[in-house]
Amino acid sequence: MSKHNETGVKGEQIAEKYLLERGHMLLHRNWCHGKKEVDLITERNDMLVFTEVKTRSRMDYGFPEEAVNYKKQAYLKTAAEAFLEKNPGYVKIQFDIISIYIERNTVKEIMHFEDAFY
Repeated sequence: MSKHNETGVKGEQIAEKYLLERGHMLLHRNWCHGKKEVDLITERNDMLVFTEVKTRSRMDYGFPEEAVNYKKQAYLKTAAEAFLEKNPGYVKIQFDIISIYIERNTVKEIMHFEDAFY
């Protein structure tokens, strides 16, 4: 596995633990519909939460959350629609971003952007 893929997997594990500690119930990890993937799908207080996790070990390309641009948001919305078609009954949903900065295998920063986009 390449270094950036390892960083991404580690970030998703950190984000999952972070959400569970804050009362989220994990429904799916890396849920796929075709080539579209949602990193984490959780439920908290009757809210279905689709979370995109971005992890960086260097800031050469900007803050991790900046990678969730309009195109990526549209991609996540399409995946969420497919999930909701297969899992009807959810009324409230939101899209979150968890941004993680790791330096020398140490988490330096976790930012949780709740209800980050619509």
